[in-house]
Amino acid sequence: MVDNTGTRGDSGPPTPERQRLRKLAQAALNADLTVGQVDAILTDLDGALTGIDATMGDMNATIATLDDALNRFVASLDNVDAIAERMIAVVARLEIIVGRVERLVGVAEVAMKPIGMIESAGRGVAEFIGLRGR
Repeated sequence: MVDNTGTRGDSGPPTPERQRLRKLAQAALNADLTVGQVDAILTDLDGALTGIDATMGDMNATIATLDDALNRFVASLDNVDAIAERMIAVVARLEIIVGRVERLVGVAEVAMKPIGMIESAGRGVAEFIGLRGR
C-alpha cells in the first residue's frame, strides 16, 4: 500500500482513509465472527427444536391415551349412575315389601294372642288334672 508521501510501509501517521479501512476491516472480521456465533447458536437451536418436536409428539400421544382413558372413565361413571338409579328403584320396592311384611307380622301377632291364651289355659288344665309330665 502506498501512503500520501509516496513511500511504502507504515512509517507515517495514519491517514483518515487508512483508519477508515482498518475500522471497516475490523468490522468485517467482527461481523464474520458474529455470523459464525449465530450459525453455531442456530445449529444448537435446531437440535433443541428437533428434541422438542419429538417430545411434543410423545406428549400428544400421551394426551390421546389420557383422553381415551378419561372417556372410558366417563362411560364407567355413566354406568354407575344408571345402576344407582336402578338400585334406588329396587330399594323402594323392597321398602314396600318390608312394610307389607311388617303389617302381616302385626296381624299374625294379634291373631296368635288368643291361641297363646288357649294354649296357656290348656296347659293349666292339663297340669291340674295331672296329664302333664313332671
